[in-house]
Amino acid sequence: MALNIVERIDDAVRVRHVLASVSDKTGLEVLIPGLIATNPEVKIYSTGGTYTAIRDLLGSAAGKNLVAVSDYTGQPEMQGGLVKTLDFKIYLGLLSETYNPAHVDDLKRTGGVPMDLVVVNLYPFRQTVARPGVTPEMARTNIDIGGPCMVRAAAKNFLRVASVTDPADYGRILAELRASGGATSLALRFELARKAFAHTAAYDTAIAAYWAECKPDALRACYRVGG
Repeated sequence: MALNIVERIDDAVRVRHVLASVSDKTGLEVLIPGLIATNPEVKIYSTGGTYTAIRDLLGSAAGKNLVAVSDYTGQPEMQGGLVKTLDFKIYLGLLSETYNPAHVDDLKRTGGVPMDLVVVNLYPFRQTVARPGVTPEMARTNIDIGGPCMVRAAAKNFLRVASVTDPADYGRILAELRASGGATSLALRFELARKAFAHTAAYDTAIAAYWAECKPDALRACYRVGG
């Protein structure tokens, strides 16, 4: 398989399409209006509880700026929200490159859009397993799948995409957007990518550490095995 080697990129990337799916909704009341203030035409693609929170924030403006991921992909969410964003159109939008004609053709063919800003933080695994009396099933349920995939895809494509994992960064991201006319810089995207990869690495380390200490007897006590 030939690797996709990139030679040409833009420094400033205007934020037109945002993908948002967060467990920790802290700061959305600042971020979302701020994004719209820097680009009134911005489209925010979202899922589940994040979609509801943004819809409530925007009120009557939600119809203009907010899009349900299921409407964008044409696929409803799996029961329990187990599959929401693991879709070709989502990852095409995350990994596509502006100057690659084949990628542009793929976006046109599927009706996809290039995602410019990805706002994702993960299920609270570490907080869950720190609680007294937590069961293996509680831990298992709080293992995020789609979130780390989106974070890593966006961070890999820092050439064009800003991967935002920490609500504490919302303010400085908005400050850069306001100063630049609504665009992120390569320097900011790269800094956010480094932070994103550290975030997913720590998340996986916490999961591995929990299962390393979990005994088979704890599983038997948690589940009814067999008929």
